[in-house]
Amino acid sequence: MITFSGTLKMDLKLSQGLISEIISNATEKQIPKGTEILREGQYVKVVPIVLQGLIKVCSRYEDKELLLYYIQPNESCIMSFSSGIKNEPSKVFAVTEEDTVALLLPINKINEWVKEYPDINNLFYSQYNLRYFDLIDTIQHVLFEKMDVRLYNYLVEKVRITDKNPLKISHRQIANELGSAREVITRVIKKLVTDGKVIQHKNSIEVL
Repeated sequence: MITFSGTLKMDLKLSQGLISEIISNATEKQIPKGTEILREGQYVKVVPIVLQGLIKVCSRYEDKELLLYYIQPNESCIMSFSSGIKNEPSKVFAVTEEDTVALLLPINKINEWVKEYPDINNLFYSQYNLRYFDLIDTIQHVLFEKMDVRLYNYLVEKVRITDKNPLKISHRQIANELGSAREVITRVIKKLVTDGKVIQHKNSIEVL
């Protein structure tokens, strides 16, 4: 078990040299809710590890957005890591879902660490399996689930991750994250209300 700044705890087998490098070169930053920390097409300069809070990672096609996965405490963004290592523009964008504290690892140092400390693979490649299954779940939801099932599962998962119920979220935000239209989401929420699965309040949605 390693600890950075008394807040990040990860069960990883890292060399003391690498731990010292991370502590010396990483920056701990407080990021307000709703901050876009990575733009699509941007070259990655830092890779975040979330200490507190929540970051959502999305893709965009034309005027549609799709939520890919969340980065929760003690997790990192493998898409940022991959783009940074390859020096390629990011294919995703990331926004803080809540007020967030993140440990920012400079990509130029990560490139050095990959060569000097092979055990850094434990830090990032352990995230690949997690993100892979997240993406598989997203694809299955999009392809095989009806919108009412998909929307209800989305709300249940958001309650679980944020530990908040009711959720202060607009129909437009839901539509953006599910790659749908606001009118469709409004219609489906009415169905979920009729089915007794949610309650629509004035500015929030409560999952039953």
